[in-house]
Amino acid sequence: MAVRRSPSSTWTESRETGRGLIRVATALSESSSIHSDALYHLTRDVSVMGLDPLTSSTHRDQVWNEEAQSLLKVVSPAWSPKDGGEGLHFADGRRKVDYVLVFHQRRHVSQRSPASTSVSHDRLSVVSNGNFPPSEGKGNRESVSIGELFTELDSEGAEPADHDMHLVRQEFEANLLEAGLEIERDREVKSHGLSFTRLHAPWPVLCREAEFLKIKVPTKTRYELKEEGAFSSSVSSVWRKLKQPFQPKVPHQDHGATKFLTHCFSRERLHLYNITSKDTFFDNATRGRIVYEILRRTICARSCQTIGVTTLIAKGVYDAAFPLHDGDYKASGDPEERNDRQVLHEEWARYSAFYKYQPIDLVRKYFGEKIGLYFAWLGVYTQLLVPASIVGIFVFGYGVATVDTNIPSLEMCDERFNFTMCPLCDGACDFWQLSTACGTARASHLFDNPATVFFAIFMSLWAVLFLEHWKRRQISLSFSWDLTGIEEDEEHPRPKYETVLLQKRQCKQKKKKKKNQPAKQEEDGTETGKDRWRRQLLSAMAAGRLATIEKLTWKDRLTGYCINVSSILFMFGLTFSAVFGVIVYRITVSALMAMSPDPETKSNVRVTVTATAVIINLVVILILDEIYGAVAVWLTELEIPKTETNFEERLVLKAFLLKFMNAYAPIFYVAFFKGRFAGRPGRYVYVFNDYRMEECAPGGCLIELCIQLSIIMLGKQLIQNNIFEIGIPKLKKLVRTLKDKGVAEKEAEEERPPQQWNLDYALAPFEGLTPEYMEMIIQFGFVSLFVASFPLAPLFALLNNIIEIRLDAKKFVTELRRPVAARAKDIGIWYNILSGMGKFSVIINAFVISFTSDFIPRLVYQYMYSHTGTMHGFIDHTLSYFNVSNFKPGTAPHNSHHGDVTVCRYKDYREPPWSADAYQFSKQYWCVLAARLAFVILFQNLVMFLSLLVAWVIPDIPKTIVEQLKREKKLLVDVFLREEKDKLQLIQSLFAKDAPFPLPGRYSTLPQCGDSGAGGPRARCRAASFGSSSRNENSRHTAV
Repeated sequence: MAVRRSPSSTWTESRETGRGLIRVATALSESSSIHSDALYHLTRDVSVMGLDPLTSSTHRDQVWNEEAQSLLKVVSPAWSPKDGGEGLHFADGRRKVDYVLVFHQRRHVSQRSPASTSVSHDRLSVVSNGNFPPSEGKGNRESVSIGELFTELDSEGAEPADHDMHLVRQEFEANLLEAGLEIERDREVKSHGLSFTRLHAPWPVLCREAEFLKIKVPTKTRYELKEEGAFSSSVSSVWRKLKQPFQPKVPHQDHGATKFLTHCFSRERLHLYNITSKDTFFDNATRGRIVYEILRRTICARSCQTIGVTTLIAKGVYDAAFPLHDGDYKASGDPEERNDRQVLHEEWARYSAFYKYQPIDLVRKYFGEKIGLYFAWLGVYTQLLVPASIVGIFVFGYGVATVDTNIPSLEMCDERFNFTMCPLCDGACDFWQLSTACGTARASHLFDNPATVFFAIFMSLWAVLFLEHWKRRQISLSFSWDLTGIEEDEEHPRPKYETVLLQKRQCKQKKKKKKNQPAKQEEDGTETGKDRWRRQLLSAMAAGRLATIEKLTWKDRLTGYCINVSSILFMFGLTFSAVFGVIVYRITVSALMAMSPDPETKSNVRVTVTATAVIINLVVILILDEIYGAVAVWLTELEIPKTETNFEERLVLKAFLLKFMNAYAPIFYVAFFKGRFAGRPGRYVYVFNDYRMEECAPGGCLIELCIQLSIIMLGKQLIQNNIFEIGIPKLKKLVRTLKDKGVAEKEAEEERPPQQWNLDYALAPFEGLTPEYMEMIIQFGFVSLFVASFPLAPLFALLNNIIEIRLDAKKFVTELRRPVAARAKDIGIWYNILSGMGKFSVIINAFVISFTSDFIPRLVYQYMYSHTGTMHGFIDHTLSYFNVSNFKPGTAPHNSHHGDVTVCRYKDYREPPWSADAYQFSKQYWCVLAARLAFVILFQNLVMFLSLLVAWVIPDIPKTIVEQLKREKKLLVDVFLREEKDKLQLIQSLFAKDAPFPLPGRYSTLPQCGDSGAGGPRARCRAASFGSSSRNENSRHTAV
């Protein structure tokens, strides 16, 4: 159904409406309150209500084309080798390229009919859901209503044609010009291939946006930092000299005792700032951020009703948008003339610089605060792994030194005790001597010794110290980077959120239109164009007010929530199924190898099964990790988060939950479940009615936990964190190179060397810091959660991180496009995850020491059951007796080589067969269980108390930072008071020259700043009240 407005009767109104919409779009681009979507929705809904700025007449198309072409006065230079400034400047060699927009011209395969081309090529069609209307059959729909066309919603959305994309880009770039940006393109027009649009922000635009964004800049005032005492100063001086060989050689790095006073940029106080050059006052990262803020809020109200370049990229209008790197990363010439990228590559992104500190200030300057905080956090984490690694090495060394004097290990290895153990499987397995497990017992002592308990307590306190140290480091960086007191920028909605919201609004408008349709049919058809315009404008304004309030509710997201819950539960089940599958593999392979006639195969059953099972676990973990990462993104999209921050937080929580379960499920099984449900001789627990549940090794499950943890940790770091990070980007780059090979050959034939924007576009796009943080968080879990079973975990984590820092640095400097410099006060949700894992590690280590190791049974035996107060007789105390006549039929060994065996031993605390309560848990079992639970409670409370004590002793904010912040506030007040006082004196001197008598009005009551005379008290100048008067009187006073 369609109702069309007459072109002849409403041409003037429509033309004025079109100009009004362009003015609204321009105002939106320049207004500092653009972060509010109210005006944007009002503009969009004016179009939705049928107020088409352009009708289908040829004259109207010409008017829009002339208007667009007049706005798009784009510099179109001819390329020359010397003009581009190595691709970093416009053709004049002076204006910097602050941002680049890339779009792809597709080759036209077929020609359209002249009728359809004439209508669809020049017309800017507006559709309320942000998609493009289908171009087929437009020439035959002369009576189609514009309002009806706007209210129809195609849920699938046709792919926009090339000419439609061209019109969208034309309007978008016209609005960028209206916002003050300058644009440059190549002169030649390509029929197909990549096209680059370069953007430059002139000084007035930079000043305006810097004031809107409240960017802190240095003033001319410098002040000295607090001087240390004599002893502290001498210690600091010695420490600086010791660190000097490890410092990166960064030119113009200020390590002095002075600091520039900073303040939020204001165009009214330019004279206060340390502006030596307008071209370099704002660095390249800040310029890129300013242009990005303009790009993300510029709207296309007339063509596709979208806001921001992110939405246009999602719709395929542009392929990419990014700031440029500072030239090539390979240094050549004078070291003092290197750009920041070259300095980072030489002093930071090389494996040969592994021993140097990171140039964190330069990283922050080049990439922004968010990435700078990540590398600062990674550096702090790596530094604090050094003492943890040293202590872990000492603990391991203690185990090596005492293994030959450990009494339980000696008793297990002594063949004179002749402990005959029960068979490990039914039928095929024979009785065996405990002394054959001597190697396992000795290896177990390396990790299961009294020093392990100390190390577990130490690592729990280490986690608290790490978090407290990072908080202090973060505050120090916030002070030195001028992040204190910054306000978080209000974010625009994500493209998908806008699309779903528009669909919801369209459905409501359709329902409302169907209700009001009979009433419209009953109206008299004598309504004038002016009345119709007034009615539709009021309706559009009302719709705009509703749109500002309208948002997606939980009902709109209910389907996504249900899919999220069911999918996460399914993936938990998939993880547990994988663990169970490996358990079945271990049980079946153990039984099959035990039935082998080869004695060598029988003797290596446990080693072979354990090693192969752990490798299978590792492969499954790596595969599921990649699957879970992609699934987490898909599930987060289903929730339709409003902003990028909400999207990132929800993605992090899902990815962490899934990857945590995937990485630690096999380890949790070995630590707390393996051997707990195996049963006893004569009453074993069976899987599939044929295979017995597996038991722990004779030396305990701790050695198997150590093997499991070490192989998974090392394999995950070596394969996933390093090989994947190196190999996959290289593979992607090779694919892009092969894909662009034809274009490169053509440019080579034209003898045109690639510009910086060509080189940067060939790099991989920056996809966020979530993968980088995630791998370090999982590693932190390996270091802290089960460190009681593997004291060398911090050492391997340290070695990995030394490589990881340089690997990530090389990736950011050489293999990724330059990201937009994003501000951030902290590391966000990752700190909460670290804090939670630190607290969880206390509980896990307490249970590992109590229930997985033999530490508690040894203490109970030594102080309750040992007659000599030593560990002699401990092995015999832990072994129970079983009468072989009580075996179920068919489960006893078929062919025994141990002669006539009547009683065998098994590891458990149970009554002997000659007791009245045969095979029931003995009193020793309940004593050991009570001691274990008591140790868990004692360990948790002790560590938690010490953690709180450490957190209380170490303040979050260093005392020097608090004093410097107070001093900065005082100095800022003094600067502004001095400025207002100078203005006041200037105003008084000007009025004193022009008027010999006191002037009536507001200036006649000005307090005098000189002596009051007659012994009266000196009047204090109320300088703050003259800020507005000085600005209103004459603009030249501000520059004084």
